[in-house]
Parts: sequence; C-alpha cells; structure tokens
Amino acid sequence: MKKLVGIILILISLALFGFRIQKKIVLKQNVTGYLKRAADANTVKIAQGEISKVLTYLEQEEMTEGYTSIFWKTPNEDIGFWYRNLKASLQELKQVENGSTLEKTNVLLKLRETLMDGGGEGKVRVTVPKGLSAYPNNGMWATLMLLAFIGLIAGVGYLFHDIDMQPKQGTGKSAGES
Repeated sequence: MKKLVGIILILISLALFGFRIQKKIVLKQNVTGYLKRAADANTVKIAQGEISKVLTYLEQEEMTEGYTSIFWKTPNEDIGFWYRNLKASLQELKQVENGSTLEKTNVLLKLRETLMDGGGEGKVRVTVPKGLSAYPNNGMWATLMLLAFIGLIAGVGYLFHDIDMQPKQGTGKSAGES
C-alpha cells in the first residue's frame, strides 16, 4: 500500500511540474519568443509586427495591469509598467517608419535595450516581469509547486524506503560475549 501511495504522490507531483513547465512554454511561444525576435529585428516593420503580436496576446489574456508578486509589490514584477513600455516602443516604431536610416537604426537600438536585459556571466535575456507565466494565479502556483515538491519527496520516501519502526530483536548477548 505504501508503494502505491508513493507512486500516486510522485505522479501527481510530476503532473503539477509538467503543467507549470507548459505555462512557461506558452509564455515563450506568445511573448518572450516574439520579444526576442523584435529585439533582433533589422527593420522597423519587422519589429512592429513582432511587438504587435505580443501586445495582442497580452490584451487577449488580460495581462496588462497588476503585479506578479505574491507578498509585496516590487518594480521588476509590475506588469502595467512593462506593458505600457511595450506600447510606447511600438508607438516609437510607428513614428519613425518614414524617417531616415539613422533614425530607424537608433530606434531599433533603443528597442533592443528596452527588450533585453544583461544577465549574469554576459548572458542576455528578454525583459519580462518575473513570474509572468503564472499570472494571475501566482499564489496558487507557488502553493501547488510547494505541495508538489513535498509530495515528490514523500512519494520517493514511501516508494524507496521501507521504514521499520520496530526495534530489532537481539540474541540477548552483549558485544563482548560469544
């Protein structure tokens, strides 16, 4: 029975981890992937198209206001500011559409700086509010991930450790006796 409970706990935990990974993939497919392409765009028109896709998705999913944080609001988790910044970037791209090559290049460079952050060790990553893939249910997902982690540990414990709480019966002889 313990092994069955262990298997069930492990499967439920893995399913929860899988759902969370799937949410991150959906965000990459609809937001971060397009933002990276906009940052890499060589023309204003291409950048406009990529940012427009992101803004359409964010508006459809009602991800235009709020914070991704659970306990306190920090600037790096402000969806409203980030969304307004993306809208402003698209507006700048539209204004420079008929401008000179130098103006377009400058706007594209500025866009890249807006969309990308320098990570540690020289890595660059797309700027998005931390935890956006779980929004608007960040608290629920944090709780589920904690429960999944505990469930995984308990499941492995049930499955692989046969805990015997009964003291071992000795022969009644002490260590020095033969």
